[in-house]
Amino acid sequence: MSEVEKEIPYQRTIRSFVIRAGRLTTGQERAFNTFGDQFLVPYKPELLDTTAAFGRAAPTILEIGFGMGEATAHIASVRPSDNFLCCEVHAPGVGALLKRVGEGVDGQDLKNVRIIQHDAVEVLDHMIADASLDGIHIFFPDPWHKARHNKRRLIQALFVTKLASKLKAGGYIHAATDWQNYAEQILEVFSAESQLKNTTANADGYTDKPDYRPLTKFENRGIKLGHGVWDVVFTKS
Repeated sequence: MSEVEKEIPYQRTIRSFVIRAGRLTTGQERAFNTFGDQFLVPYKPELLDTTAAFGRAAPTILEIGFGMGEATAHIASVRPSDNFLCCEVHAPGVGALLKRVGEGVDGQDLKNVRIIQHDAVEVLDHMIADASLDGIHIFFPDPWHKARHNKRRLIQALFVTKLASKLKAGGYIHAATDWQNYAEQILEVFSAESQLKNTTANADGYTDKPDYRPLTKFENRGIKLGHGVWDVVFTKS
């Protein structure tokens, strides 16, 4: 590294994921083979025709990072009139969601889910048209809880401006986290974005958990241990 390079602060492109190891279970691998053609949308650096991808025109919600897909499948089941375009890079999580949507939830087919196994930042940049989304979900993004790593957090000012540009007027962004420090940052960044307006009248700025977002097993375990969970919901003016 040159002396000039040493003087330049380290910068990295923010991504929507952290590389983690993980192997597919037999059921997840079977889900890829059985349901992949129906529910997977390949990443392409061109605008996505959501009507063609879902086989219908309907309000479209982008989910960034769905983990193992438990909450995603539930939300899709209770909001059948909405389309859910879901981004996740980790194969076990993709396989788990494919299994859930392919087999259905409580006997209900989930035809309103499509999955892009790719970094959501690049999907936003290349596949999502401006003013085309009705909502964005970001549930429990990596908190990068050490102070020196906070700069790696997904939800930062430039990224939120990008998210807002993809929303239709009246569209919403819903973020949830179980790290209070991150919740404070999310609320601050959302509040500073001129295109967005908080939906809650609560004095602290956090919204009550919307009915459509379920309590996951992980979240329930945290609540039992006394951990808090904060939901932030803003709309585009």
